[in-house]
Amino acid sequence: MGQLKPNQILNKAYRQVAIETEDFNRFKEALHTLLSTISDGQREETQKEHLRNFLSDTFYKPYYMAPEEDIDLAVRLDKTSKSNIGLLIEVKSTTNKNEMISVGNLNRKALQELLLYYLRERISKKNSDIKYLIATNVYEYFIFDAQEFEQKFYQNKKLKKEFQDFEDGRKTSRKTDFFYSEIASSFIEEVADSLDYTYFDIRSYAKYLGENTASKKLIELYKVFSDVHLLKLPFQNDSNSLNKKFYAELLHILGIEEKKENNKIVIVRKAVGRRNEASLLENTINQLDAEDCLRKVPNIAIYGSTQEERLFNVAMELCITWINRILFLKLLEAQMLKYHNGEQCYKFLSIQKIRDFDDLNTLFFQVLARSVNQRTASILKDFEYVPYLNSSLFEVTELESNTIKINSLSQRSELPLFTNSVLINRKEKQQFSSLPTLNYLFAFLDAYNFASEGSEEVQEEAKTLINASVLGLIFEKINGHKDGSVFTPGFITMYMCREAVVNTVLTKFNNFYNWHCKSIADLYNQIDDIPQANQLINSITICDPAVGSGHFLVSALNELIRLKYELGILVDSEGKRIKKSDYTFCIENDELIVTDADNNLFSYNPLNEESRRIQETLFKEKKTIIENCLFGVDLNPNSVKICRLRLWIELLKNAYYTAESDYKELETLPNIDINIKCGNSLVHRFDLTDSIKSVLKETGISISQYRNAVSKYKNAQDKAEKWELDSMIAEIKSKLTTEIGAKDPKKLKLNKRKAELMNLLAPQLFEMSKKEQKDWQKRVDTVKKEIAELESYFEEINSNKIYLGAFEWRIEFPEVLDADGNFIGFDCVIGNPPYIQLQSMGTDADVLERMKYKTYVRTGDIYCLFYEQGMNLLKPNGCLCYITSNKWMRAGYGKELRQYFIAKTNPVLLIDFAGIKIFDAATVETNILIAKKESYTQNTLACIISNTDDLNKLSILVQQQAVECKFASSDSWVILSPIEQSIKQKIDTIGTPLKNWNINIYRGVLTGYNDAFIISTEKRNEILANCQTEDERTRTAELIRPILRGRDIKRYAYNWAGLYLIATFPSRHYDIEMYPAVKQYLLTFGIEKLEQTGKTYIVNGEKIKARKKTNNKWFEIQDSISYWEDFSKPKIVWGEISDKSKFAFDFSGEYIPEATTFYLNGEYIEYLLTALNSSVSEWLFSKTGTTTGVGTIRWKKYTIEQLIVAKPNYEQQKEHLAAFENLKSGKMSVSDFKDFSNKLMYKIYELTNEEIRAIENLYN
Repeated sequence: MGQLKPNQILNKAYRQVAIETEDFNRFKEALHTLLSTISDGQREETQKEHLRNFLSDTFYKPYYMAPEEDIDLAVRLDKTSKSNIGLLIEVKSTTNKNEMISVGNLNRKALQELLLYYLRERISKKNSDIKYLIATNVYEYFIFDAQEFEQKFYQNKKLKKEFQDFEDGRKTSRKTDFFYSEIASSFIEEVADSLDYTYFDIRSYAKYLGENTASKKLIELYKVFSDVHLLKLPFQNDSNSLNKKFYAELLHILGIEEKKENNKIVIVRKAVGRRNEASLLENTINQLDAEDCLRKVPNIAIYGSTQEERLFNVAMELCITWINRILFLKLLEAQMLKYHNGEQCYKFLSIQKIRDFDDLNTLFFQVLARSVNQRTASILKDFEYVPYLNSSLFEVTELESNTIKINSLSQRSELPLFTNSVLINRKEKQQFSSLPTLNYLFAFLDAYNFASEGSEEVQEEAKTLINASVLGLIFEKINGHKDGSVFTPGFITMYMCREAVVNTVLTKFNNFYNWHCKSIADLYNQIDDIPQANQLINSITICDPAVGSGHFLVSALNELIRLKYELGILVDSEGKRIKKSDYTFCIENDELIVTDADNNLFSYNPLNEESRRIQETLFKEKKTIIENCLFGVDLNPNSVKICRLRLWIELLKNAYYTAESDYKELETLPNIDINIKCGNSLVHRFDLTDSIKSVLKETGISISQYRNAVSKYKNAQDKAEKWELDSMIAEIKSKLTTEIGAKDPKKLKLNKRKAELMNLLAPQLFEMSKKEQKDWQKRVDTVKKEIAELESYFEEINSNKIYLGAFEWRIEFPEVLDADGNFIGFDCVIGNPPYIQLQSMGTDADVLERMKYKTYVRTGDIYCLFYEQGMNLLKPNGCLCYITSNKWMRAGYGKELRQYFIAKTNPVLLIDFAGIKIFDAATVETNILIAKKESYTQNTLACIISNTDDLNKLSILVQQQAVECKFASSDSWVILSPIEQSIKQKIDTIGTPLKNWNINIYRGVLTGYNDAFIISTEKRNEILANCQTEDERTRTAELIRPILRGRDIKRYAYNWAGLYLIATFPSRHYDIEMYPAVKQYLLTFGIEKLEQTGKTYIVNGEKIKARKKTNNKWFEIQDSISYWEDFSKPKIVWGEISDKSKFAFDFSGEYIPEATTFYLNGEYIEYLLTALNSSVSEWLFSKTGTTTGVGTIRWKKYTIEQLIVAKPNYEQQKEHLAAFENLKSGKMSVSDFKDFSNKLMYKIYELTNEEIRAIENLYN
């Protein structure tokens, strides 16, 4: 692209953010000052100072900004000099035309200098935080995105080598002018024509400074200079970051709060002392309890096991329903105001019109749920301008029917304002400390801008924009109150949906036409039938089986529309194409953004015919795709409500006035709720492969009849028609369920066995022989056992609440069934399934085990089952794309999943975010996997993303860093570069996995109560002093042994912390009466805490939890420790969690390892200590070991056993033993021994110099 204008380089979503008048005026004044103080006769240093003042007076006062070494001006990422440089500025004087670059010639000294400073920061100082580089003469500005330098310069290996040789003094000269002329110049020349940059001259903006109205050009300049742009900061409508102020105050109004549980942030009811009866949740709970509503709720068990839990969950579902409606109405109101230039008659969500909860209930059901001609006269008078949208969002839900509606809420008390309320912080300071809840809610919402898209304007008070994407993030967090759900950042969903949807579209066209297109460009050149192409895309089915707030479906919706635009098949209602020469459709910040030929943001104007055409096209395209292409399922009913809301909001963004109403009424919304369903995606009774052809024949139901009923339901125009269709669909599903259930093989088998038992027990005509009697009794027992097992199975289905949510994929979506009722599957399955350890799920995990998933492992995670179920749901050649924990790649429980991928799928792309925290609320490390439902091609494109730089440009990072990998077995999946693959191949060829060595590996001792069993030296001495006899003292001293913790162990050494273990191993069968001093000490903790019963006791009013239930005695440690004799042998010890290899040798077997450590004994342990501490093993383990999510590695037994180590030959063993003896005797230092051991291992594995450098670069 080369030269770009400011409005081309700005993030389009950031362009929608309004500017406050005060900030804008300050910028104008600073710009005027800069232009008036600069003159050609000034010294360069003076002009630099003027520029620095300008930057400081506008945006950069909060940052450390100063000249640094040769850099004219560097802006660091915070106010300290220790933070990384984010912005590099090279300044030339206004008269220095020889060194300043120009549009016609970039290859001048200013850019050559920038290149040198960039390489010094990027390579020498390892600074990957540079965002932009600027060359300026104060008037003219050339702004380069650091990503351009990354691709054009940093990725150039030849340039990096030349630079390194220059820095290391291996060139003819070390003078910078030599670098500029002999190195930089030639490399800049190579890319000068393709180097993108933003160019402008601030003198051309002088004419706008005197205008009273804010010029769009000046607004663009403001944003180009801003820290948001130049330091790439998140902004208020950034879908990747939570608007914490809005979120915190909304929680306060609702009456809930965040709490950390098991490393997850969950939403809970406020603690008793902080509850307020005026909050929505407490108000709802009070009314539910007072009116005894829970007894009217069917299947109340799904809401919890206790009354308190049920009240909370029912109230939460009601509150989320109400808040969903209110937020939707706020967005609608903002749209109406925008369409009508702010005319206040279109503002209906205010305390003046909605005075209380009764009025709000009226708005829900007598205004929004009724078409205009059905509304009463009084309603028309008060709500004349509120449109009818035909959304089931404004129909009474089943839960409301069974409990309460919002008009039941009390209005007796006021809710105190949140501590940091937006109402208090606004410029006109409020004079109140509390408000009635509804007043508070409306005032709070009014303090924000809910327009679906912002505008390029200056406002007296620029309200923070709360758009659909930002709301989605907030919804997801509030909705995660049960399981700690995490919101997938926009840059992830954008990337995943683009890759998955493009793959799916290519597959769809290639299969239909028998083409072999590999890219959208190939497809664009092939398509000649636009209606057919649209029909093909509209037939694509995309499903998220753990849909959450619907984030992935919204991203897929945007991507499908963008693809239609890219393919040149996006047409209006009359079949006229939306031309690329007229408009640009792109996705930025997870939003579909449309700009015209002049790069102006599209904004709907009901009075403009062309504007109406674009708005109507967007609405109808979204409606078609939502109705036909997008499907979702979630276990949480609140998620389902929120997902539907998100999709309705997407349509609301492009709501348009219809020609049929003379442009007075908005187009109604479809009933999309039928595509988003509530249920457990992993639990079912009917198999996907079960034939229902005979069932269809017997019931007289046809799939076309079912499909047509669903299609009509989506566009039903009134409640009566909708209810009729809903009843028809429910009847069809009920018949199918009943008939399929009757033909269930297990049910048939049960009936058969019952009939057999009846025959067996019937009176016999002839007396049986002893042998016949014996055979008869054996058969009776067998049949009774089978009947009992089958009856138990059906009893569990009827009684277990997990089955209440069972989701029958077999019949729920007729869109993925063929005419005979066969399940044909979805084209694409996408999402972020939950991460829950199966062993923490109790009996629910037993039910999942009964589903016969091939990837089920009790120690595994539920996301593994979602991978398998996702593949089951796909049609042949379909595409699955998930982001999950990356532990399956290396962990033991992932073995079955890895085998499944190889045997049943074609993993196309694997991205491992090793060491990067993708989710704000979770420390889990993640990966993205794209896999096809086809045979494995033995070639997976894979890469590791190990830093957070420019994750918004994930596609580019993957292109730059991906390597081809062949995952041929169920062993750990490791992503390696070609040189790393060469190293690992040598290790695999020469070495042997430690599990095949003659060694034993054990975990350290788990006491179950460290405070009691691990004691200090002082406490040990005190216990020994309390011994009554010398024999007791001797016995007790032998019982109390020194202990090593993981944190005590270093490489080749340990720092003992003076701690001891009371080593009452159950396998030793100690008699505590022989150790009265120990008994006396232990009982000071209370026997209730020491018991191993798992029980809870109340002692002196305090709740006391006993240790985990075992068969051990109260004074014994938790682990049995049958291998206790090995503690006294020489052994290698190491901590479970560490950033590097830290293995030490306990020569005399003096220490007992604690539960955070492991130990190893057996053959070759001196050599193994050396091998494990070597750079080779550390490198290998960094690639194959499991990580913690916080930059450290877990050195657990399973992963250590998989570690491959070469056995030394006789000469190498002899050489090693000599060095090891020198280390023990102090003749060789640890540092020298480390160098020796590394060289020895390099020699054993026959590594080349290049391979050695690759290993050692890991630590440099």
